[in-house]
Amino acid sequence: MMRVALLIFPILLLSTIIETNSLNPSDSTSMAINDPVEIKEWLVPYEASRPRDPYVGMDGSIWFVGQRTHYVARFDPQTEEFKHYPLEDGAGPHNFIVDTDGTIWYAGNTAAHIGHLNPVDGSITKIPMPDPAARDPHTLIFDQNGDIWFTLQGSNMVGKLTKSTKEVQLINIPVERSRPYGIIIDANNRPWFNLFGTNKLGTVDPSTMELDIIDLPREDARTRRIGITSDQKIWYVDYAKGKLGYYNPANEAVKEWDLPGGEGSRPYAMSVDKQDRIWFVESGSDPNMFIGFDPSTETFFSSTPVPSGGGTVRHMVYDSDTGLIWFGTDTNYIGYAKVD
Repeated sequence: MMRVALLIFPILLLSTIIETNSLNPSDSTSMAINDPVEIKEWLVPYEASRPRDPYVGMDGSIWFVGQRTHYVARFDPQTEEFKHYPLEDGAGPHNFIVDTDGTIWYAGNTAAHIGHLNPVDGSITKIPMPDPAARDPHTLIFDQNGDIWFTLQGSNMVGKLTKSTKEVQLINIPVERSRPYGIIIDANNRPWFNLFGTNKLGTVDPSTMELDIIDLPREDARTRRIGITSDQKIWYVDYAKGKLGYYNPANEAVKEWDLPGGEGSRPYAMSVDKQDRIWFVESGSDPNMFIGFDPSTETFFSSTPVPSGGGTVRHMVYDSDTGLIWFGTDTNYIGYAKVD
């Protein structure tokens, strides 16, 4: 039986567990905007396709999906060549990940399935959702066993796909329109995810499939993407109010910072590098701004405009081997930011 634990912080205790930092953008001690990173982009040759969610393959190739025109593609950064793998019309691939054997797993966001594509011959196997209500697999991530956890935003669920059996387990979120969104795995193999329609985060015990829901203190918080640092703090960007913050499972503390772009900055894609620095994109400006934050100094130390404008950068992935963060844009580019 699923247990739901709602962790609600009494008002009288908030001062002991919440720390906030309201930053003045003109305060150079808290924020530096003159330390840009190198960004390189390539125009994707599939018109108006919304290329998104790049993932680095074992051979260093970059894979991504075209959400609007239903494809998976491979990009070779050395030769700058693209290869196109068509999916069925209406698949609506939203996100995907690349397995150690080269298999491509994608979320059929508008066709209620998770697919895996063999890049050798282009063959596709679709794993349907076991419940008709589970209509929109959203963001996928491998756990430490190589199985796949995923969110289903409109369906108000999170799920797990066990690769060996192709079994899909689904967990309903008992909060109306909670919109499960970004997802990460912690050191204990627990998935953590944003509940974008609420001021909450969620996590699941993988051994019992019990769901915990954590209330963030601000009612108006709407976190969209999520990351984790080596100290196991759960970092998030608040898309609605232009903040960066963390939740610390060890002591239930929450700390937040106002972003350089202010309340309307709409932070979206985010990633964490091997130095535990937080990188995210402010999508509320034109061009989008690629921002770096160092938790050790509590400073925003880097700000770089996305050359193509970005439109919206929705998700990105850090490659520790190269020090590159790969991203896709609504302006039909894929690219990287060199962060170390």
